[in-house]
Amino acid sequence: MLQNTQINSIYKLDYQLGGMKGRATQLTSLRTLLGRHVDVLWEPGSHKYNVSSFIGELDEVLFGAEFSEFTDEMLDTLISALRKRGNSNATINRKMAALSKLLRKAHKMGDVQSLPEFKRLKEKAGRIRFLEPEEETRLFEAISEKSDLYGRFCIFLIDTGARLGEGIGLRWQDLNRDRATFWLTKSGKSRSVPLTERAAAAIQASERTRRGPFTNIIQAKFRAAWNEAKQEVGLGSEPDVVPHILRHTCASRLVQGGIDIRRVQTWLGHQTLQMTMRYAHLASGDLDICVPILERAARAKTA
Repeated sequence: MLQNTQINSIYKLDYQLGGMKGRATQLTSLRTLLGRHVDVLWEPGSHKYNVSSFIGELDEVLFGAEFSEFTDEMLDTLISALRKRGNSNATINRKMAALSKLLRKAHKMGDVQSLPEFKRLKEKAGRIRFLEPEEETRLFEAISEKSDLYGRFCIFLIDTGARLGEGIGLRWQDLNRDRATFWLTKSGKSRSVPLTERAAAAIQASERTRRGPFTNIIQAKFRAAWNEAKQEVGLGSEPDVVPHILRHTCASRLVQGGIDIRRVQTWLGHQTLQMTMRYAHLASGDLDICVPILERAARAKTA
């Protein structure tokens, strides 16, 4: 493994200008660039927190190396290190997306002289886990026993498909009769969704003294309660049973219920249809009309 001094000696390069050696470009690091641009590039919320964690990890991989140019070699070093840490291509793509956004801003502001070529890694479709009705009942009952607020929050999330940060960030003024509007979203675009009866009841049971129905929920404490309840109901061995499964479950139920994929995309607030297409296979009922045709063909062959 390269030592800190070795990496710095590799990346502390002067640049040539017009055939003459120009003055050395001021060196910087990923952590420095993050501190300089994070508030401009990302709004407050869980996504900003995740991005900061990603960039911090990448800076750690480079041993805090300072540079004036971010090279393809540096990018390869990061991807190789993340793979050795067990990161999937999907996870690496998310981290590289944050890095690309930061570096493009830094390049525009003159902090970095050149950028590498970012190529999206091929992602596996993977299996999407969602809760069966019986699993939902057991899990929600166990969570509600620990905290009524947490139990109501779970109901709200599974019936709206909201992300944790979106639900916690909801304000009373964002609620209009039977609809909820999420302003602080991952895509940066607001969206409104209608509320089910039980989602509306979950909201109304919250204290009006708070800025929003779920604003006093701390994610770390909620996740801890979730994991305890998950163990108690026999789901502790399933790594995919995390709070985000509530969003998957909402999407799955919409598709299985016959809602077209475009409407599901709008409901979830996905930036691209490709993200929503992960659930398309659940609409298998559309293929049922194919069976009689195949059966008639089979009977005709044996007649």
